[in-house]
Order: sequence, then structure tokens, then C-alpha cells
Amino acid sequence: MDAKKIVIAIDGHSSTGKSTVAKQLAKALQYIYVDTGAMYRAVTLYAMRKGYIDELQFQQEALELDLSKINIKFEINDETGLAEVLLNGENVENEIRTLSVSKHVSKIAAVSNVRKKLVEQQHQMGIDKGIVMDGRDIGTVVFPKAELKLFMTATAKDRAERRYMELKEKGEDVTYEDVLKNVVDRDHIDSTRKDSPLRQAGDAIKIDNSNLTLQEQFEQILLLAKATIARA
Repeated sequence: MDAKKIVIAIDGHSSTGKSTVAKQLAKALQYIYVDTGAMYRAVTLYAMRKGYIDELQFQQEALELDLSKINIKFEINDETGLAEVLLNGENVENEIRTLSVSKHVSKIAAVSNVRKKLVEQQHQMGIDKGIVMDGRDIGTVVFPKAELKLFMTATAKDRAERRYMELKEKGEDVTYEDVLKNVVDRDHIDSTRKDSPLRQAGDAIKIDNSNLTLQEQFEQILLLAKATIARA
């Protein structure tokens, strides 16, 4: 194992740009990027397609019985050089980023058996280090011994504005009020769930990007990563 390779765990609230900076960081360091949020979104999409979850109901037991049928992998897009999500062999990268999936993902992620299945896969991905992984419980549950832990946050208003603009650019018919409600609701579910609630690890470095540009955020985190690798 290369002693100079480390595990970088990035946790934080929804819509704080965790995935964006994690992708940038992995590319700059030539590390493997694992988007754990995308894994939960893929399970959510599966549940939606099967009719197990919608605005009115959630058939949790039916989903749990189906977990052995769900296969999630990451595949590098040759054009972008970035990893995209495959659900049972189908590229669902764009479909899992919709607001309809966002509305249900926190409920899916709160299911203990779903988390157990995906955490097992995540552990395997990190054995050889040299990875950047982002999510809600990477530094607290998945990789508590990660050499670098970051916890990203921003005001709900700032996060909702960013998410709203992102969805509008993709052509989605959404309102700012709906996006803000989704952000606030997800914060509540993520931080109060019984299994692996969202919280900052004691040794994580807090990054409040309310007033940072994407480039400023990336440069700040890249410096932290290089300093940590130098000490490894």
C-alpha cells in the first residue's frame, strides 16, 4: 500500500457542494471518487420505480426484501473523466439528481438495512486508500479513521438558492419555495434519524462555504489535503 495515499472523508448538509468539491479533489490528486449520496439516490430511484415509495406511502419491508437485487457501481465517463452511477447496469446519473428523488432519499437513507448494505460496499472501496468519499456519515461511521475529515455546511437559504439554480439550468419545473422546503426537511431527517445521524466528527475540519466561491472552496480544501498527505 502506498503510504502517501490517504482516505478523505467529506460529510455535511445537503446541497453544500460536497460532490462537486470531492470530484475536483479526486481529479487533482488522481484519487478515486466515491459519491455515497448517489448510491442512496440510486436505491431511492429503484424504490420509486417499483412503487415502494411516493408522496403518500413507503413500503419499507418490500424494499428491504429487494436489497439483494440492487447492484450499484461507478463507471468513468470517458468524455468528462468523472464517475457516473450505474443501477443494475443502467446509467442513472441524470435521473437520480432530480427533485423527485431528492424528496424521498432521506427516508431511504434512514433504513438500517439499506445503510448496512451500502456501508459494506463503501468499506470495500476504501481498503487500498487513495479515495475521496462524500456523504452524511463517512467520517463518523464508514471511515472513522480517515486521515482527513471535512464537514461542509452553509445556510439553508444559500444552499436552496444554489440547488434551485442548478435544477432550473437542467430544465426542471421547480419553485424556490419547494427547494427550500426540501433542504430544510432533509436537514431535519438527516440529523434526527436513529441510525447514523448527520453530525460533525470530533476531528473533522468545518468548512462553511456560505460566502465562498467554488474555486475558493476547492483551493482551500486542496491545500488541506496536500498538507495531510505530506504528513502521512
